[in-house]
Amino acid sequence: MTSIPRAAILIAATLFLASPAATPAQAQTFSADQREEIGNIIKDYLLAHPEVMQDVMTELDKRQQAAEAAKHRTAVAENKAALFSSPHQVVLGNPQGNVTMVEFFDYNCGFCKRALPDMLDLVKTDPNLKFVLKEFPVLGEGSVEAAHVAVAARMQDVTGKKYIEFHQKLLGGRGPADKAHALAAAKEVGFDMARIEKDMNSDEVKKTIDEDMKLADAIGVNGTPSYVVGDEVVVGAVGIDALREKIKAARN
Repeated sequence: MTSIPRAAILIAATLFLASPAATPAQAQTFSADQREEIGNIIKDYLLAHPEVMQDVMTELDKRQQAAEAAKHRTAVAENKAALFSSPHQVVLGNPQGNVTMVEFFDYNCGFCKRALPDMLDLVKTDPNLKFVLKEFPVLGEGSVEAAHVAVAARMQDVTGKKYIEFHQKLLGGRGPADKAHALAAAKEVGFDMARIEKDMNSDEVKKTIDEDMKLADAIGVNGTPSYVVGDEVVVGAVGIDALREKIKAARN
């Protein structure tokens, strides 16, 4: 039996699978018997060479990733001001840094807790990095409560020096984050608690959280932690080496 080249099989498969969706004239290219024969050829070939399906899936995945990356780049460009320069965000590191990294986080996210040392290390070791924190409380009411306290704390600390201490205590602490734990962390750091209690239900807090949630939706963020570096969206606690590579790429 003559061996049919892989390319010919794939071409036949493409034509075969595409023909039902074709116009009436095009649909007459194959008769019922011909379609059955082609189907059997494809089936036999794929059973004999299942690695072809892996090749197809790999290529499909590659194309989907490329399309998703392009979509993210467009969304980041459209929301650039709110992402990188919002008056409602926390800014750590160098405010005039030549690269900005944005992190969307939740105080009850276990992966965010694991990623906390990465953020601290990057801010400490990269003098030209501007690091922005965005509240993304998606893991329950406790997360929402903690975010309200956190934004109120940010309102008292323009420089971010006290905020970062609060952030570490709450995100790095044991037990679930909620209003009680967030207030305890704020008190321990030395914030004005009467002002915290007043500000945590203010319009500024609502605007901040609403803006962050809308931004996350606009750029396709649906999990924590998620980062924006340059025009790229990075999902998950990918580790400090991967984040450094993204920063390096953004500078080039």
